[in-house]
Amino acid sequence: MFRSWIANSLLNIVINMIILMTLAGYLHTMVQLSGVGAAFLASVVLSILNVFVRPVLLLFSLPATILSLGFFIFVINALMLLLTSAIMGPAFKLEGFGSALIVAIIMALFQMIIQTFIIRPLKKR
Repeated sequence: MFRSWIANSLLNIVINMIILMTLAGYLHTMVQLSGVGAAFLASVVLSILNVFVRPVLLLFSLPATILSLGFFIFVINALMLLLTSAIMGPAFKLEGFGSALIVAIIMALFQMIIQTFIIRPLKKR
C-alpha cells in the first residue's frame, strides 16, 4: 500500500513537472521557470503543499465551494501555485493571481486528460 502511494506521488510529480514546463514554454509571459530542476522542485513543493495545506483551505472554504458549485477549488489551486511561487523565489514565477488562476485551470484540465486517457488504461493492463 505504501509503495503504491509513493509510486502514485512520484507519477503526479512527474506529470505536474511536464505540465509546468509546457505551460512555461507556451505561456512565457505568465509563467517563468529557470530550468528543468526548478520545474521538478516546484512540482515537489506543490505536491507537499497539496498534501498538507490544501485540505485545510478546502475545509475552511467549504461554504464558498458549495455556493460556487465547486469552482472555488480553482481559486484554491491558484493559491497553492502562488504559494509555491513564493517558496521557490526567482526559479519559479507567476505574474499575479489571474495568471495563477489560468494556470491552475489548465493544469487541472491536462491532469484530467492524462489520467483518463493515459494512466488509467495503462493500469488496467
